[in-house]
Amino acid sequence: MNKPKKHSWRFRLHEIIYEADTPAGKFFDIVLFIAIIVSIIFVMLESIEEIDNKYHTLLNAAEWVITILFSIEYIARIIAVKKPSKYIFSFYGIIDFLSTIPKYLSFFLVGSHSLVALRALRLLRVFRILKLTRYIGESTNLIRALKLSRAKIILFMMFVFILCVILGTIMYLVESGQDSGFTSIPRSVYWAIVTLTTVGYGDIAPATALGQLIASVIMLMGYAIIAVPTGIVSAQMVKTNKRSIETNTQTCQYCMSRKHRDNAEYCYNCGELLNED
Repeated sequence: MNKPKKHSWRFRLHEIIYEADTPAGKFFDIVLFIAIIVSIIFVMLESIEEIDNKYHTLLNAAEWVITILFSIEYIARIIAVKKPSKYIFSFYGIIDFLSTIPKYLSFFLVGSHSLVALRALRLLRVFRILKLTRYIGESTNLIRALKLSRAKIILFMMFVFILCVILGTIMYLVESGQDSGFTSIPRSVYWAIVTLTTVGYGDIAPATALGQLIASVIMLMGYAIIAVPTGIVSAQMVKTNKRSIETNTQTCQYCMSRKHRDNAEYCYNCGELLNED
């Protein structure tokens, strides 16, 4: 009988860092998730002047520890893939780099402290953590529904914009000369957008009876308009769920493609073997 081939250390590292189908991979994602949340809390606390003045040394030391851990993780991700450039120039690769480098720049360059705000980009990495098996199917369906609905949503947004221009122009004609804030058509369009989205800052308000009547109609229209994009995406998600395909967290070591079908042996994008069996 042939003995099963042992996986290389790079393959095992790839399984732990990029996958979530194994206990080690799930544990790594959970630890990484906690580290991201803790680092974001430190960034927020550091922005509070009173807390930063009192605990600056502690916060700085903690941030250095987290930055070094993320740096080690970044290097490990590069080592674990066959083609490092695929990860380095990918969306998450750029996010990982931008969220880690500011701390080093603040150490070497004077006046670069403002760049530490980029560390908040680490929060985007949470979406990578949500590749856990129990979430992968739902996240795939949501992304697919958004992509399939984009044409309808874009068309609807264009309609809303045109409507705001028309309503803003009407309000400018009705309220001009009343010292109510409608001093130009662009400013009136701004008011129409704020009112139609039910935000209502209150910095501009109609003074005439006709203007108030139009404003009331716009407010009622706002509730209906907000519900339309939600209905479009929801309807598409229902269709998507009916023909959804089971996927896993397998990531190709060569081209970094994800969302492979269950039990897939080869990458659907580059054709390389997914497992070294």
